[in-house]
Amino acid sequence: MTTATTVALIRGDGIGIDVADAAMQVVNAAMTIIGDCGFDIDEIDAGAAYFAQTGKDIEPGGEDRAGAADAIFLGAIGLPSIRHPDGTEISPHLRLRDKFGLYAGIRPVKAYPNAPQRLADPRAASIDLIILRESTEGLFYSAAVHNRSEIKGDSEVRDTLLISRDTTEKLHHFGFKLAQRRKARGKPGRFTCVDKANVFRSMAFFRKIYDEVAPAYPDVETGYNYVDAQALDLVRKPWEFDVMVMENMFGDILSDLAGGLVGGMGMAACGEIGDNHGLFQPAHGSAPDIMGQDKANPLAAILSGALMLDYLAEKTANQKFAKAGALIEKAVEDGFAANDLRPMEFGGDMGTNAVTNAVLAHLKAT
Repeated sequence: MTTATTVALIRGDGIGIDVADAAMQVVNAAMTIIGDCGFDIDEIDAGAAYFAQTGKDIEPGGEDRAGAADAIFLGAIGLPSIRHPDGTEISPHLRLRDKFGLYAGIRPVKAYPNAPQRLADPRAASIDLIILRESTEGLFYSAAVHNRSEIKGDSEVRDTLLISRDTTEKLHHFGFKLAQRRKARGKPGRFTCVDKANVFRSMAFFRKIYDEVAPAYPDVETGYNYVDAQALDLVRKPWEFDVMVMENMFGDILSDLAGGLVGGMGMAACGEIGDNHGLFQPAHGSAPDIMGQDKANPLAAILSGALMLDYLAEKTANQKFAKAGALIEKAVEDGFAANDLRPMEFGGDMGTNAVTNAVLAHLKAT
């Protein structure tokens, strides 16, 4: 049955294929439970393996089809053995991020019962925060998509860090609204600006725009932290933070640190959202050393699927998507609480299929 909603599915490379399949199983099951026919899937070939076969990193017309979909879901892309001639990774997803202006990178970080807790303090069990990473500018502006690096022979390389008013204003508005939504759901709704405004003019500009946007959201508690202090505080007292906004490279680093506090990258869901498009993916890599071995933890992909459903609810005004996303989040929470989720990533005895089936069982029990 054809529906009006379409998801572009890029399974990609390595374990991306396994975890994308797991996420789609869970997402479709949740949509069935709430009584909706779901969405059409437009599968697009892309990635390092596709590049090795064809010399292209995405199939002809793939970018346009991804842009025409209501959302994009990505498994993982990249293989260490396959590179461009200059040594850089095969990364069509970075080009999609840039092409569709996916400036708001959402990285949820949540502690679950019976999942590993790296901090001894019992308050670590209450970690529930979001790192909001600007995803199109910052230091990554010099990366392969823009090729802005200035190379002087073998003696010097300069990279450019970009902070623009247009993108940063949109990012901060997005963050304040995200904090408002979390507050409405019983979270603290606190919004912290993370920067290095005491050293760099670009970061002072980032904070200046934050201060200009803040008065439009008087119900949101604001705060500031320098990025080095924030790294320390994510170890000392991560339970005190809710939503944090930061430049691209800072977000790249701190989101991995924060993910390590609640188990590892196998729990690291990710959404990248712009004005008209959204891309959702687990934040981990393709892990080719375990591809096809039923060892990957699919929970990051499954939770990214829940993020995608929440996004589709807002985009399509169909709240059944949001209800399905909430069911998935509850199934994961209930699964950990019952000790039914024991991924191999954490030293457990459950591979990709077993973890997926456990989530499906808890979905059906709701």
